[in-house]
Amino acid sequence: MHNISSVLTEFILRGIPHTKNLRLPLAILFSFIYIFTCLGNFFLMVAVQKTPALQTPMYFFLTNLSFLDICLSSVTLPKLLGNFLFAKTIPFTGCVCQLYFFHFLASCECFLYTVMAYDRYLAICRPLYYSNLMSWRICTSFAFGCWLTGSLHSMTHTILTFSLSYCGSNEIDYFFCDIIPVLKLACDDTTINKSVTLANIGAIALLCFILILASYIHILIAILKIKTVDAKMKTFSTCASHMIVVLLFYVPCVFIYMRPYSGSSVDSTIAIFYTLITPLLNPVIYSLRNKEVKVVVKKIVKGICLHKT
Repeated sequence: MHNISSVLTEFILRGIPHTKNLRLPLAILFSFIYIFTCLGNFFLMVAVQKTPALQTPMYFFLTNLSFLDICLSSVTLPKLLGNFLFAKTIPFTGCVCQLYFFHFLASCECFLYTVMAYDRYLAICRPLYYSNLMSWRICTSFAFGCWLTGSLHSMTHTILTFSLSYCGSNEIDYFFCDIIPVLKLACDDTTINKSVTLANIGAIALLCFILILASYIHILIAILKIKTVDAKMKTFSTCASHMIVVLLFYVPCVFIYMRPYSGSSVDSTIAIFYTLITPLLNPVIYSLRNKEVKVVVKKIVKGICLHKT
């Protein structure tokens, strides 16, 4: 245990628990996850940009999601790989930046998933009003609102967290700088911080999840009314895959942040789902199942291969 009598200048990230003998295999695994996450989301963004048929509100939101996924993975994964292979330390300012950008990007995704569920609800349940209720002006307003709200949300927590004094242990029992693990090291009373975390992260994530669930319940009811079996199964399959991604993102978030007073080392294992796995699955679940997207991606990959040869 490292004890520092003066103000902390760096933290030690203890990483994922019970992985001491698995550092190299996990480093290789997470390296592949990071590469495929970046490539999958990048190809999706390029495919949407190059395909006029995909210039729709849904794919506009998906390009935002892809960009967020690349950034979110880049905030946590490179440092995690560094912890496996090199030093586990992170400067105090680096910890501040990581916490801010993680919650900024994750909050944006949280709000964006809700907007995307609303978009699917309008497309399937209110098709006659869709073009008016989801115009490009409204789409850009929704996207801007997600980014702005996410930034303000993260800024609030970052200021509250690092306005406290840190003068004792500098070991964070987590694989990145997150609010609850960092608060455990504070010398001051953290009751207000934990209450705000419960109200402003856990409750908001739960509310967004309930709104998404309500949207998909309405969509499910609409699907059951479709007479054609093929169309019914296709729509149901798409919505089911979307819900799997939503569950992988929201359930761990709600579980971790609704329990700010009882955070444990197990939380870091659970956090892998929405920090590493969900960004990897998003381009596959949401878009690479689309034939037009797959055609464009194949052309891009083919062009890269021909250019190299």
